Amino acid sequence: MNFSSPTVAQVFAEYERRAAEERVKAAALGPRVFAHLDEFLLPVGAEAGAVLHSLILARRPARLLELGTSYGYSTLILADAARQVGGRLVTMDLADYKQAEARRMIGKAGLPDCVEFRLGDAVTLIKADAGPPFDFVLLDIWKELYVACLEAVYPRLAAEGMIAADNMIEPPEARSSARAYRIAVAALPDMQSTLLPIGSGIELSVRWPAGHSKL
Repeated sequence: MNFSSPTVAQVFAEYERRAAEERVKAAALGPRVFAHLDEFLLPVGAEAGAVLHSLILARRPARLLELGTSYGYSTLILADAARQVGGRLVTMDLADYKQAEARRMIGKAGLPDCVEFRLGDAVTLIKADAGPPFDFVLLDIWKELYVACLEAVYPRLAAEGMIAADNMIEPPEARSSARAYRIAVAALPDMQSTLLPIGSGIELSVRWPAGHSKL
């Protein structure tokens, strides 16, 4: 990724080291890992992160939304790209301890002015949002909530706005929820989607309203 500063790259390297350590820990835990999921980064990964970062640089969204701050891995990627294009990221999560760590890492990277942290239920927070429409959305929350989040964010999505939904292919346990999400997106008449087999699988959906001048 073409990060905006060496400081951001260093913080991302910290995340990558943690992710590598956690892969070893998860393998050692075996099936018991499901009882410890809240302790893990569960990151989108460098490959998917690079795609998201590049999309933001190319599309130059003014307002970005992340559903699922977690410990801030993807928050860092989105915030750095947002800074480069003059955008601003709103990130939402239900876990205060995860957002606290994400806030610390974002501060360490020198990106706090690019990010607004919101704590609480994602659907409730989206519906309460009074800002302009969102131009770019990363959906990376618990997978059974994807459809509800889509229903909440869709009315707040700008024309030509993008939704990137992670974990469409992996892990296998999430595939039923992923399929339900893809069906729900396909049912929206002004959304065009494609599945990118990158990382854990990203469904990339773009809003093209009827009569749009570019169509």
